[in-house]
Amino acid sequence: MPFGRFSISGDRNLPNQLYFIMSVKLAILQDNEQVIADIKELVDDDKPVGYIFSEPHRVYAEKQILAESEEDRSVQVTLSPWILLTADKEILVPRQHVITIVEPLDTIKEMYSEKLNGSQSTSINK
Repeated sequence: MPFGRFSISGDRNLPNQLYFIMSVKLAILQDNEQVIADIKELVDDDKPVGYIFSEPHRVYAEKQILAESEEDRSVQVTLSPWILLTADKEILVPRQHVITIVEPLDTIKEMYSEKLNGSQSTSINK
């Protein structure tokens, strides 16, 4: 499957000058999936052609419906590997599959970092 002039299944040792470092971000994809990853922009001839997601995880957020007060409201967040059946740590994503990239909440960034480093937390107060 072509990816600009590169192949997704081909050589992943692309020249370093093609990357723009973005850091840990939350991407909203066309199918409304939310994916957190260390995201780098892939550029070819000064035009963005896609992104490289390092260690991507799908973000599931479930909001509690009933709450007595605003203090009791919380969002249940779960992170799981975005593509379960791969050993790849970096995944190329074509630009047209990404709707937007945003800065995640600090608590979500912390969860992601903890998950990659071995410990987990699963809910945040909102």
